[in-house]
Amino acid sequence: MMDEKAISSSLLSKYPDSISVQQSESTTRAKKKSGFNFKNIFEKVEDRPTPKEVYNYRIYLTAVMASAAAIIIGYDGGFIGGTVALESFKNEFGLDDSSHSNSIISNVISSFHISAFGGAILSYPFSFYFGRRIPLIFAAVLITVGSAIMLASSHSVGLGPIYAGRVLAGIAVGFSTNLTVVYLSEISPSSIRGQLTSSYEIGWRVGDLVGFWINYAVDSHIAPSKKQWLIPFAVQLIPSGLFFLGSIFMKESPRWLMQVGRDDDAIKNLTWFRQLPEDHEYIIYEVNQVKESIEEQKNRIGLGILDPFFEVFFKNRKVLHRLGITMFLYVITNFLGIQSINYYSPILFQGLGVKGTNASLFSTGMFGVVKFVCTFIYILFIVDGFGRRKAFMTSSTVCSLCFWYIGAYLKINDPTKPGVSPGPGGKAAIAMMYIWIASFILAWSGGPFVVGAEVFDQNIRSFVQAINAAASWIPIFIMSRLTTNMISAMQYGIYFFFASLAILTIPFVYFLLPETKGIALEDMDKLFDTRLPARNAHKIVLNNVKHDTQEIFLENHKKGLFKVESNKPEIDNVENLLQEKV
Repeated sequence: MMDEKAISSSLLSKYPDSISVQQSESTTRAKKKSGFNFKNIFEKVEDRPTPKEVYNYRIYLTAVMASAAAIIIGYDGGFIGGTVALESFKNEFGLDDSSHSNSIISNVISSFHISAFGGAILSYPFSFYFGRRIPLIFAAVLITVGSAIMLASSHSVGLGPIYAGRVLAGIAVGFSTNLTVVYLSEISPSSIRGQLTSSYEIGWRVGDLVGFWINYAVDSHIAPSKKQWLIPFAVQLIPSGLFFLGSIFMKESPRWLMQVGRDDDAIKNLTWFRQLPEDHEYIIYEVNQVKESIEEQKNRIGLGILDPFFEVFFKNRKVLHRLGITMFLYVITNFLGIQSINYYSPILFQGLGVKGTNASLFSTGMFGVVKFVCTFIYILFIVDGFGRRKAFMTSSTVCSLCFWYIGAYLKINDPTKPGVSPGPGGKAAIAMMYIWIASFILAWSGGPFVVGAEVFDQNIRSFVQAINAAASWIPIFIMSRLTTNMISAMQYGIYFFFASLAILTIPFVYFLLPETKGIALEDMDKLFDTRLPARNAHKIVLNNVKHDTQEIFLENHKKGLFKVESNKPEIDNVENLLQEKV
């Protein structure tokens, strides 16, 4: 087996097309002076030269299959608020517009979220003993059973089956919010890890889209009846079945297999994902890198089920600091207004002057379209091109401005009051809602999942991600439970509340969150070194990694391990050598 330095040098000689990433700061500055090149958005930031075979259909298809779990979450956000608002649903269960009935509806919605919190916590011991794939299969079965149980509800039986089914589905979704993103981060090459992890968002947005338009369709084309509200509940069985099939065909995470000593299985799965033979330099390098990291963690932390707990909360303040950052991202994203819009958008649109249930459902459905389109923009151009930090701060600025306008408009001209017309300002307020959702999806919707899944070491990743996922369900529960009360008590002030929180995220991200794109999972500790300012950490770490690879290249060249044609009698400039090789 080749040593790490020989592997790196061999890669550099075999794949000169990838050496473009090995550039000095002077070259980078020269490129900046030459102006913006649109093609740069498609360039992959590689920590080391990567064979083109690594970017293959298997890795993308696996990401899509794993992300089917998110369809359930998206669908629930898209359909449940509109379905329980249907007159047929209210008549079936004897509900009206009283505060007591509104409380029952809030309970129906929020029971899913509080159980998801428990599921996220339970996912850690399952993932520790059984890996990523088996717990995801278990979650898929649980969601399918829960979705079927909900269909037993009726006037005579009551809401009990809906409560029971939503609790089971919520537990399973809690599993998936932890394990799916962990799984995707562990199987991904670093240069496209952001894309693959955020593909979880694709499933979410597909579910959103279907859920919103299902409500509009049944309200428009089916007369008020049990069938009208039962169809949206029954449709849940489709994404749950897709999730189950996808989980069966997925391969276990090679990193987890190596952590538990199943090296042969790990290499087999890794070669399948990368479409490279096991004796290929790229595979050997990656295996050695992961094993070295696991060995270091074993000696420093331990590999027991409780070792991550003691490491995070008692031994390593740096990791606790990092957990604080990721928990903030997971929590604050659900306090920026998205959950209120997801579950109560018909009410919010009516508050902006949209008349009638059908019209508000149509407006809500268009939300789903905007989310769906913007998710693809985020995955293709933003997450691994524009980056995490800039996306967060830009999105927060736009989101804040939009909600400041809506709140000010409603204070001056509330169209829900008798005799008050929405006017042009009302149309602008509705437009601001769509701009807000577009901006939010382009950063905050998937960004916390990407960052949370990539910044921790292998043997504590599922533990801290379970905490992150559980933390994210707390604000979802709070907002789904209290939004109607906030609208009644705060009125236009609810928009000022969300706008203020968005402003607070900007200094937090600027001063505490370093950019993570293109950094290998095993190098994240360097990125979060507290001695490095967050705004410069990415540049410093990536340049150091590239410099180390250049030094290895030069050292092995001088040793004659490989040859590069050059007219120069001596090699005194690594950058020139690399350019000559290209």
